Amino acid sequence: MSEPSRSQAHVHREPSDAATGPVGTRAPGVRRTAAGVGELVQAALPLIAEWLPTQRWYAGKGRPIAALTPVVGTPLQVGDPALLHLLLRVEHGGASAGPGDVYQLLLGIRSEQPASVGPMAVLGRLAGGTYDGATLYDAVHDPELTGRLLEHLATGDRFGSLSFRRTPGPGLPGNLPGRASTAEQSNSSVIYDTAFILKLFRRISPGTNPDLELSLALSRAGSTRIPRVAAWFECRLERSEPATLGLLQRYLADAEDGWELALDQVARLKGDPSPGNFAIEAHRLGRATAEVHRVLARTMPTARLDRARIAGLADAMSDRLDSAVAAVPGLMRYRPALRAAFQQLTAAHLDGLLVQRIHGDLHLGQAMRTPQGWVLLDFEGEPAKPLAERRLPQPALRDVAAMLRSFDYAAAHLLAGAPGQDPELALLASAWASRNRAAYCAGYTAGGGADPTGAPELMRALEIDKAVYEVVYEARHRPSWLPIPLAAINRLADSV
Repeated sequence: MSEPSRSQAHVHREPSDAATGPVGTRAPGVRRTAAGVGELVQAALPLIAEWLPTQRWYAGKGRPIAALTPVVGTPLQVGDPALLHLLLRVEHGGASAGPGDVYQLLLGIRSEQPASVGPMAVLGRLAGGTYDGATLYDAVHDPELTGRLLEHLATGDRFGSLSFRRTPGPGLPGNLPGRASTAEQSNSSVIYDTAFILKLFRRISPGTNPDLELSLALSRAGSTRIPRVAAWFECRLERSEPATLGLLQRYLADAEDGWELALDQVARLKGDPSPGNFAIEAHRLGRATAEVHRVLARTMPTARLDRARIAGLADAMSDRLDSAVAAVPGLMRYRPALRAAFQQLTAAHLDGLLVQRIHGDLHLGQAMRTPQGWVLLDFEGEPAKPLAERRLPQPALRDVAAMLRSFDYAAAHLLAGAPGQDPELALLASAWASRNRAAYCAGYTAGGGADPTGAPELMRALEIDKAVYEVVYEARHRPSWLPIPLAAINRLADSV
């Protein structure tokens, strides 16, 4: 980064300069003023309204947009190209629609569309005003502009209510271009060479995102079971606590995805039904999970639920079951047995139940095997849940139950594409899942976690709760996968 640009990066922009409210950025030769910023945003809104519903991370699919309201906008680079950071409130209308969702957009503006930006990232050409004819696009796909974002993280800049923050340690490089990852769905990620990965949270809520909160706690405690946090950025919204916008962590360039590793092992069963060695990896992954839970219990608040609060936990599971039955009537016949399992949870824990901060959405795809061992990723929790709910302490075994469900999903891939019902393949799949579920639980216990086999009522209730969620999700999004969680529901109901 040149010295002139470095000095500009350290300038503190007051809120009036950062254009809080209806905002935008500057085209070549245009003074950076709140009015100029607002002009750009108003020109961009029609393009945003058409483009936003096409994005994988947009949560309002199927609902017409009633209003788009700029919340905070910050020009992060001016000229050609320009980079605008925009928080935008999207409202869908209706009596029960609520205040709407806030989304984070990184918008690039160039006189000509860059070759690196594909058509799906282009919002269109701006019409009218100073920016007439300029191309507006998702800057996540522009290596030059995402490199500029890394520079702001490296220098710990502040632009009004938008703050970039670094963790102590070696300095960050400020000259790495970023490439957009294709792996995200609810968020977007940018990879910088083989050094760092920046997660950009798309749907924004006031408060610290659990991914940042827990990753920082684990990093500060010296845990090697997560990628080290290098920096993050945040914005204060409407007098609330700062909202996390992005998280920069070390990139695990030499790691293998846990889900892909499991599927590879499952695929080999068709030619070789021997157990293979994934059970060893499952045991190691269980140990890693327990280590993470132990650090979180030591560094974050814990609590003990009394009998009334345990009953409330069981009631919440029953309520989710009732909603699922309404959405997927095929669950109705299992309802009595599943509700009985939730009631048994209360009866089995009359002396209380310890809860703590957990991962919240653990599965094989959230685990990476490195040469040094297993590493866990993405402590955001289930993105569909409110942020305040995701930050609540939970039974640690909820993560264990979720991982057990992931082994079932991996095993089910053995049956994908098989003509009819192949009993031999079904037995192989069931045996693979059982073997790895047991190995994972044994590893979790060996790593200092509570023995899952010592709390059968809790484990059954938590696994049912997860499978009920899966039934609704698959019915809505992947109907061909619905038999996977339904098979688990049938098994778990029979065990009550």
